[in-house]
Amino acid sequence: MMMMQLTETPNQKNSLFNAMNRFIGAVNNMDQTVMVPSLLRDVPLEEDREMSSLKSDEDEGDMYSYYQLLKSIRVDIEWGVRCAAADERRKESMKFTRMNSSTSTSSSASSSSSEEDYEEDEDLEKQFQYHLAGLQGVLSKLTLQANSLTKRYKKEIGIGGWGQ
Repeated sequence: MMMMQLTETPNQKNSLFNAMNRFIGAVNNMDQTVMVPSLLRDVPLEEDREMSSLKSDEDEGDMYSYYQLLKSIRVDIEWGVRCAAADERRKESMKFTRMNSSTSTSSSASSSSSEEDYEEDEDLEKQFQYHLAGLQGVLSKLTLQANSLTKRYKKEIGIGGWGQ
């Protein structure tokens, strides 16, 4: 049986798995600290330098709405994104696959060369690296913001000096 390593090596520090775990840990800490989430209502985001970037021109959200958003993102990471649009795309994909398999011929001729396959694979690798780096960056920012929300809550209720 393989034991899980408790310390991160420098290479593991940048892994997607660890970025997700740090985010989930920060949100869990936030969730355990924020005993009365309603106290975050009407507390503006703009007072916190780290969280001011969250506001859009259309959204005048408060700390409570961001608290809910962070918890929602945690659920999406833990359980996967389940939405009607994703279910609809999956159904359409299944219809298309069935339709193609019933009308396909037994011809084994391939229209793409091995060079095109290599370019497509290289593009997939570049796409993966790009999205992986983006996801890790977003998770790092969300982790900082969950930690910031936790500190801000402590400050609002007057326990800012207790622990970190």
